[in-house]
Amino acid sequence: MIQFLIRRFFLVLPVMAGILLVTFVITRLVPGDPCYVMLGEKATKATCDDFKVRFGLDKSIPEQFVRYAINIAKGDFGEAIKDRRPIVTIISERLPMTIELTVLSILFSSTIGILLGVISALNRNSIIDTLTMLGANIGVSMPIFWLGLLLAYFFAITLKGTPFQLPPSGRLSAGISMVPLIKTWGMQDVTGVKLFFISLISNSAILNGLLTGNYALTFDALKHLLLPSLAVGTVSLAVIARMTRSALLDVLGQDYIRTARAKGLGYALVIRKHALRNALIPIVTIIGIQTGGLLSGAVLTETIFSLPGVGSRMVEAILGRDYPVVQGFSVVIALIFAFSNLIVDASYAYLDPRVRVK
Repeated sequence: MIQFLIRRFFLVLPVMAGILLVTFVITRLVPGDPCYVMLGEKATKATCDDFKVRFGLDKSIPEQFVRYAINIAKGDFGEAIKDRRPIVTIISERLPMTIELTVLSILFSSTIGILLGVISALNRNSIIDTLTMLGANIGVSMPIFWLGLLLAYFFAITLKGTPFQLPPSGRLSAGISMVPLIKTWGMQDVTGVKLFFISLISNSAILNGLLTGNYALTFDALKHLLLPSLAVGTVSLAVIARMTRSALLDVLGQDYIRTARAKGLGYALVIRKHALRNALIPIVTIIGIQTGGLLSGAVLTETIFSLPGVGSRMVEAILGRDYPVVQGFSVVIALIFAFSNLIVDASYAYLDPRVRVK
C-alpha cells in the first residue's frame, strides 16, 4: 500500500510539470499586453518597457519559463502584477473560502445523493424510482446561476422574518470579523510553509471561530454558506444519485448477493455489507472528481453569492492578464486534483477486497 502511494506521488510530478508548461504557454498566447491592461491610458512605451523589465516579461518565453519553474520549485510563486502582493498570500486568503464551500457541498451532495440512489435502486421501476431519477435529471439540468438566484430570493426575501431566513450573499454578517491566529497565538515571527498553513487556517472562518472559541463567527459563516452549498451541490447530488443507482443495480444482480440471501442473512445487512460496499468504487470516483472540480473554484456560485473564493479571483486575474496569479492558482488547482485522485485510488483497496495493490 505504501509503495503504491509512493509510486502515485511520483507520477504526479510529470503531470505537474506538464500543467505548469501548458498554463505558462496559454497565458502568454492570450491576446493583449498586460502593461496596457494594468496602466490603461497611462501606458506609454517608456512605462511599458520599465513594466516588462520589472516583471521579467522582456525575456524570451523559454527563459521566463525556466526562471518561473525554478522559483516554483523553491516555493516562490512570485508577486501579482496588479497589486504587487505575494501570490502565496493571495492563495492563503482565497483558498479557505473555496475549501469551506466544497466540504459543505460534498457532504450535502454525497449524503443525500447516495441515500436517494440506494432508495431508487431498491425500488427499481416503481413510482419512487421514477420520481427520484426525475429529480436527479432536473438537478443536473438546472443552471447553477438560476438555482442560486432562486434560492437567494426564496430564503432571503420570501422567508424574511422567519426562523428559516438565510443571508443571500457575502461571507460574514456586518460586525463579525476574524482574528488572525498568528497574532492570537503569538507567532508573528513564523515564515515559510508554516506561515502559509497557519494563514490558511486563520482565513477559514469556520476553523477560526472554533479555534478561538468565537462560535458566533462559526455559526454565522455556516449560515452564509448554506445557500451556496445547496446551489453548487445540487448538480453533484444528481450525478452521485444516478451513479449510485446504476452501480447498486449492477451489484444486486450478482450471484454472491443471491447466495448471501439464501444463507438467511437479513436484507438490510446484505445491502449494507455486501452490495453497497462493492458498489462504492464508481461512487467514490465520482465524488473525488466532483470534489476536485469544486476546489478549483465554483465561479458562478462565488459570483452570485459574492464569495471571495478561488474562482472569482482566477477570472479576475485572467481578464487582467495577471500571469503570476493565473499560474499560481493553476499549480494549486492541479495539486488539489492530484491529491483528490490519490485519495480515491488509495480508498479502492479498503473499499473493495478484490483490489490488490502490490
